[in-house]
Amino acid sequence: MPDVVVTEFIEDSALADLSREFTVLYDPELVSRPEDIKLLASDAPGLIVRNMTKLRGELLAALKARFDANKARHPGLVWAKVQARLEARPDKLWSLAEMERTGGEPDVVGHDKKSGEFVFFDCSEQSPAGRTSLCYDREALNSRKEHKPKGSVMDLAAMMGVEVLTEAQYFELQKLGEFDTKRSSWLQTPPEIRALGGAIFGDRRFGRVFIYHNGAESYYSGRGFRTSLGV
Repeated sequence: MPDVVVTEFIEDSALADLSREFTVLYDPELVSRPEDIKLLASDAPGLIVRNMTKLRGELLAALKARFDANKARHPGLVWAKVQARLEARPDKLWSLAEMERTGGEPDVVGHDKKSGEFVFFDCSEQSPAGRTSLCYDREALNSRKEHKPKGSVMDLAAMMGVEVLTEAQYFELQKLGEFDTKRSSWLQTPPEIRALGGAIFGDRRFGRVFIYHNGAESYYSGRGFRTSLGV
């Protein structure tokens, strides 16, 4: 019987320190198997849970409540199948947790019947509040000599493990409701536009959706970015 059970990823150095003092059962996939956690926890003197283990139930409950409240976004889809897919991919749960934490309110907007993949978009009414005041990418960030923003859209999206919405995806999202009526959202910019120093963003005003451009180095407190995630 192990002295300590570790339910998800920890750094090698921390694991080595633990292992010098205790018999450790380390399974970074346990986070996706709550019944196994309960079984092991009943016998092991020590149980280490990190953020994803603690937040998993809360996150799934929030996603389910949003899924049930917005059936028009995913007609014909069943939450149980979505949850089963999520529980098999703890890395995707982490990305969804980051989407949720930064104000994106992710929800299912599509399903690929062939691959089984479910597609999540940020569905917050306004551009996610936890992702504002960012320029477009690292090149733009480095080009600013002063008054640099705290980071860039593309860097943060990469850290979250998600993709910035394309212009086409943004129009698809806007068919599901009225989004960004008071804010705006950076969008994935075509290479030919970015090569000339620009980046695109979108919003909804006067009952229609608009796509605009700015210098990629610009940033605004009222502009965030929306993302997609395939699970």
